[in-house]
Amino acid sequence: MAKYFDVHPDNPQPRAISQIAQSIRDDALIAYPTDSCYALGCRLGSRDGIERIRSIRHLDHRHHFTLVCQDFAQLGQFVHVDNDVFRAIKASTPGSYTFILPATKEVPRVLQHPKKKTVGVRIPDHVVTQALLTELGEPLVSSTLLLPDEEEPMTQGWEIKDRLDHVLDAVVDSGDCGTEPTTVIDFSDGEAEIVRRGAGDTSRFE
Repeated sequence: MAKYFDVHPDNPQPRAISQIAQSIRDDALIAYPTDSCYALGCRLGSRDGIERIRSIRHLDHRHHFTLVCQDFAQLGQFVHVDNDVFRAIKASTPGSYTFILPATKEVPRVLQHPKKKTVGVRIPDHVVTQALLTELGEPLVSSTLLLPDEEEPMTQGWEIKDRLDHVLDAVVDSGDCGTEPTTVIDFSDGEAEIVRRGAGDTSRFE
């Protein structure tokens, strides 16, 4: 049964954030809100968490997981970013974008695309997520909470708790966070390729 955390959207309770972060360190798989719909998240080194995300979403090994980072300094530890790409990403973060970039050696192989050796990264503009990342001190391995054969992600914490109680360890609820996933930009070849149009404005990458 998943623990349910009701977290204030503007002033997250420190005790709740601390408890959620500790559960992640203890290998929990959580559902949590972002600035573009709910996501599934686990700690960076959790093979069990990664496989559970794959199982819930029916993902194959070509799926790009995302490292949800607190800030640009943290992001830079996990992906290679040249100067031109740096400027483009810097101008778009924090926000509803996921960027696919070549992974550094800090990224476990299980998270990398098997052929391209790339990984997704993003910096969310969401108070609760940022509080959690600050407390955790490392990125969250994440994937949009979009269930197989469904067109839109779930948006309500109570609904996620009700439907996924048996496969999650915790649900973080801070209110509605929308249904539109991030815009995905692939910079792995140095040029911007729009892979998915979502919540983030794509005009600067056209």
